[in-house]
Amino acid sequence: MSAASPEPCDRVPPAPFSLPPLPAAMPSSPPDVSQVLLPLGGLVGREVDLDAFLQTLVDRIAITLQADRGTLWLLDPVRRELFSRAAHLPEVAQIRVKLGQGVAGYVAEAGEPVHVPDPRGERRFFADIDRMTGYRTISLAAVPLRDSAGAVYGVLQVLNRLGGGAFTEDDTQKLTDIAAQVSTALQTTSLYQELQRAKDQPQAPVGYFFNRIIGEAPPLKALYRLVQKAAPTDATVLLRGESGCGKELFARAIHVNGPRRDKPFVKVDCAALPAALIENELFGHEKGAFTGADHRVPGKFEAADGGTVFIDELGELPQAVQGKLLRVLQDREFERVGGTQAVKVDVRIVAATHRDLPRMVAEGKFREDLYYRIKVVELLLPPLRERGAEDIERLARHFIATAAKRHRLPVPRLSVAALARLKRYRWPGNVRELENCIESAVVLSEGEIFEEHLPLPSLDRAQSAGAPTAPEPPAAPDAPLLLPLAEVERRHILRVLEAVKGNRTAAARTLEIGRNTLARKLKEYGLADEG
Repeated sequence: MSAASPEPCDRVPPAPFSLPPLPAAMPSSPPDVSQVLLPLGGLVGREVDLDAFLQTLVDRIAITLQADRGTLWLLDPVRRELFSRAAHLPEVAQIRVKLGQGVAGYVAEAGEPVHVPDPRGERRFFADIDRMTGYRTISLAAVPLRDSAGAVYGVLQVLNRLGGGAFTEDDTQKLTDIAAQVSTALQTTSLYQELQRAKDQPQAPVGYFFNRIIGEAPPLKALYRLVQKAAPTDATVLLRGESGCGKELFARAIHVNGPRRDKPFVKVDCAALPAALIENELFGHEKGAFTGADHRVPGKFEAADGGTVFIDELGELPQAVQGKLLRVLQDREFERVGGTQAVKVDVRIVAATHRDLPRMVAEGKFREDLYYRIKVVELLLPPLRERGAEDIERLARHFIATAAKRHRLPVPRLSVAALARLKRYRWPGNVRELENCIESAVVLSEGEIFEEHLPLPSLDRAQSAGAPTAPEPPAAPDAPLLLPLAEVERRHILRVLEAVKGNRTAAARTLEIGRNTLARKLKEYGLADEG
């Protein structure tokens, strides 16, 4: 049996969410499971920092079971290992154990709960972890986390009952009841989908950060760390990036992971409103301010008091309104349309735009003082084409599972040719375009998504800005499709690979080329060598 392996952490340690404390002493009867989960229920469907969410969950489970320590283990399906993702492990960032190794590994492999009143002489106890951490385990209990299909995808474990004594069968049953509720909640998060995705994309290890935000590309990881630093503050944040790259998701992540998470998150889309109405939408109006204004109407800033106002497409804000927004940023006050009395508000402002604001400032279309005031923290979101083929595949598989669930359809396979097409496309509409493309393919396919199911143009856009795209030659109704030789070769290689169900050795043999040659060509098509 190999030793458990600690792994370094590549992120800022999460701060658990501040929730009402549980009672210090629990009754002898089974605890009310809602005491553990109910305060967390509202966070499950939001863009929450998943590690902070999981850590808070483990904290509350430990209190409920009167345990000194708790651990949530997740199953890495490719490496057949458990890794600790939320745990009371001040000594190391993370521990991995092989499936079947130690009590947690045994529970994951056998799928049955275990309680160990005394680890001495217990063959399933793995003492190397205690030697690694310097912690002495006196008693423990562990139960499996099962999904709706009954498959084990993790383990909940508690160590050392407070006040001495050992965990009992009753404690193990309580932990089992809690695990059932925890599993139901986790299956609605992108964490669970990421664990499932890793089965079909083994070259990309399990990774996640914020719920509902998918991607592990280096520029995205850097962005996660910036959001994690900015979220707990009240700093004004400006999100810049192309349309469809997820600016609203990041705005919600900033709100949900900050101190205002329980207050309103109010969105104003400047591009969706006529210029004449934006001021009224933001600041409201007084009775008699204009014809038809028969009563006072509060604006979005008042509706968001205590919370966050998200101003989407800031570059569309009329110049006449930019001065009033600057006053809100400086003094946190404004006047309603038709009013003379200052209205005080306590709001955080997050703004987003796909426009080049510095250029607009230079052209006199955007106030310079507003630009500098609103970009206290400026976050640049990368377009999908710069995030790499691995992230495109992650997102595609995530959207396949999501669309299949939404439309009550079996989850279809993603063919090699379709995946190569997705990776080769430039995605001018970014993540939003990919999501819509995948949803269409899921609905139209029958068990497997092929290239013809993808609603993409027949010719990709030019690879570089300004490069002309050759028009497709006109063809007679019954004329054969005329393709460049390289495209004919690509399609043939991918069809052969499909026929041998992805076996690259068999494909190379059929094509009568070397396996290295095949690997090189597939890399050119955007397909990493998966062995």
